[in-house]
Amino acid sequence: MATTSLTASIPFLIPSIPNSLFPRTTIPLLLLRSSSSRRRTTKPNCNPTVCFSSANKPSSSSSSEISSAAKIRSEVLSPFRSVRMFFYVAFIASAGLGTLITIPRLISTLANSSRSSELPDVLIGLGIDVGAVLIFAFLYVRENNAKNVQISRLSREERLSNLKLRVNENKIISVNSLRGIARLVILAGPASFIKESFERSKSFSEGLIERGILVVPFATDGEPLDLDIEESGEEATVTDRKRRLWQLSPVLTSEWAKWIDEQKKLAKVAPDSPVYLSLRMDGRVRGSGVGYPPWNAFVAQLPPVKGIWLGLLDGMDGRVL
Repeated sequence: MATTSLTASIPFLIPSIPNSLFPRTTIPLLLLRSSSSRRRTTKPNCNPTVCFSSANKPSSSSSSEISSAAKIRSEVLSPFRSVRMFFYVAFIASAGLGTLITIPRLISTLANSSRSSELPDVLIGLGIDVGAVLIFAFLYVRENNAKNVQISRLSREERLSNLKLRVNENKIISVNSLRGIARLVILAGPASFIKESFERSKSFSEGLIERGILVVPFATDGEPLDLDIEESGEEATVTDRKRRLWQLSPVLTSEWAKWIDEQKKLAKVAPDSPVYLSLRMDGRVRGSGVGYPPWNAFVAQLPPVKGIWLGLLDGMDGRVL
């Protein structure tokens, strides 16, 4: 299945949380309620996908607004960009001034035949000044475009980090709370796409859990997701581990839909196309595409997050898009 890049990733200014989502670590696991207990409990104004509590209202900031934090992080990531742009402007001003000085000399030389011997030198000087203006103007525009692209990417990543996730009916966290703990894989598409992705992931469940992957299924058609995690003859501990892989669900789906639609538009992907996004351990986007996620590639490419590898290969998740 051909893939199409959807977004760029982004590190977050993210606090870590004291709980871990994975077994065999020194930190307690996040608790996940069983489906039977969830059916016995009802909560007003909440469902497994959306909770309209006052503590989790959508942000009032516009999606096109560039935060000061994104600008500061851009400066940190490219500390010498401002210096280069300053010198480009200085060189443009210097060459432009030289051009303004040379043009009257050129007119005077052309008007006076006795000074015709000076014409080649005047033309050479004018050519150098004009060439310098064009070259440094091109470098400045390219640097400024790169800055705008980077700030836009960091701003999108910041908005992603502020989106809410439900762990269980009693716990809601932000995406940025999982930085350094989990590698999220976001699935956005109709319920049938989510269910087929779930079926394809079954044979890779253990490998995905060992690599700290957690899936965020987002059914864009609003259909309920009924994922049959329990299998006959399977140990309870194995079932719990598989359930932990699919325990997260989006909160305030309108905010999620708005963010995903923006990524599709930037990547020129059809609005109704099912997509996936894979995040690095630091919360930045490492991969994305149209269609089903490559579970086997995740297992083959990502390092585990347990034992001697814990924390050692956190930066080896792949390049940032």
